[in-house]
Amino acid sequence: MTATTLSIPARTTRPAGRVTFPRAVLAEWIKFRTVRSTVWTLVATVVVMVGISVLAAWGTTTNAVDAGSGSMNIAQLLSAGYQLAQLAVAVLGVLTVTGEYSTGMIRSTLAAVPRRTPVLAAKALVLAVVVLVVSVVSMGLSYLATMPWHDQLHATFDLTDPVTVRMTVGLPLYLMAISLFAFAVGALLRHSAGALTAVIALLLVVENVLMLIPLRFVELMSPFLPSTAGRRVLFDAETLSATDAMTNGAHLTPWEGYGVLLAWVLVLVTTAGWLLRRRDA
Repeated sequence: MTATTLSIPARTTRPAGRVTFPRAVLAEWIKFRTVRSTVWTLVATVVVMVGISVLAAWGTTTNAVDAGSGSMNIAQLLSAGYQLAQLAVAVLGVLTVTGEYSTGMIRSTLAAVPRRTPVLAAKALVLAVVVLVVSVVSMGLSYLATMPWHDQLHATFDLTDPVTVRMTVGLPLYLMAISLFAFAVGALLRHSAGALTAVIALLLVVENVLMLIPLRFVELMSPFLPSTAGRRVLFDAETLSATDAMTNGAHLTPWEGYGVLLAWVLVLVTTAGWLLRRRDA
């Protein structure tokens, strides 16, 4: 009796792809664009920016006809909705990171990318690029939507004027920085409600409260709040002068103010990255 030997072919397994930063970015982009709340938040950002620009153009036209006022800079119209737009991108920034903590998906993400810092960097990069692109698109749509009122307002859009260029470029840069600021707060707190409360308080509430406190320390500190400093890139020379006249603190130039906002972002993101490596998911 002879024994029959069965030869089983060796299983060929395809080696798993190495975890790289571009692949981490691609994974975060897929997650980002497939979440329904992300889409609606971006739509809200566009609607707010375009809608308020149209309302500002229409309202300014009415006042101009009544008062016989002169010309205005179109860059002012394009940034008219920045206050509500910053809330929309702040919500987006917070949910980009806290959404995974609320569902527990962050554990799968960190299992796929064991080195945690690239995960945070990939999320931040996707968020920054999307907000930058959406802001530019919103500005273009705002320009087109307000065109019927440009002649009545004698509106100009001179891109050879440094102030106009700064205000135009500053809007998408400001909204991008605010989204990253909110993202960093979300990464620190890892809770949607708490992070949103903290971000909205810093952007809208704290500044107004500090104006009521007649202390020298508060006067010196208030110009360095993230929104107070960063939004100076959106103001023309007249608005900057009026703003400086109301404070006894430091009078930052527009780009110095934006640098302060970026410093807030850098410190918070760095701290969030450090804590992410040391805390459990």
